Amino acid sequence: MDPSPHRPVPGTSAERTELYKTLTSPVRRQILDYIGQHREANSTSVARALGESTGTTSYHLRKLAAQHLIEEIPERSSGRERWWRLLPVEHVPAAPAERTAEEDKALSEWNSQRLSADIDLYIRAMAEYDGPGGWVQAQRTGTWMTREGVHAFYAEYLDLLREHGYPEELAPAGARPMALRFLAIPQAGPSPAGPSPS
Repeated sequence: MDPSPHRPVPGTSAERTELYKTLTSPVRRQILDYIGQHREANSTSVARALGESTGTTSYHLRKLAAQHLIEEIPERSSGRERWWRLLPVEHVPAAPAERTAEEDKALSEWNSQRLSADIDLYIRAMAEYDGPGGWVQAQRTGTWMTREGVHAFYAEYLDLLREHGYPEELAPAGARPMALRFLAIPQAGPSPAGPSPS
């Protein structure tokens, strides 16, 4: 069963804190980026690309595997040479009341790093936009919604991703990996102009 968008993933504060700390390590972020670009990697190839020792990269690869961010490729691994690939991640943050102070701090640091990366991504999207028929599509808009409408819209958004997206191993010729972001947040504004509740 798919995780509910309202249920924290992972389930405990300690597990989420450890995940955030794993994801904010600069070396581990570089390793995830490298594997994402090259599909598969071992400690030697990662060490060569990052300028680190194989002992260091082996340690960080094991930490990433412990958080289920990567998995070993059994058919490629032999002896002490272990090959790794990315795993799909479906993370849902906990509500503030469910987070510890340590989790809050780790989540804030991770969010800061992600925001910086997303700003770079947005700048790149604007630079590469070549019209409504191109690969890059960027849209900023707003509307009035109820809380229930926001939840329904998000559920349909996830359904659309499943309908139009592919796992890498099933992607047809001509498909490209796409970076997508979803953000919905109430804005300060006037009260609804509709009829008042009786």
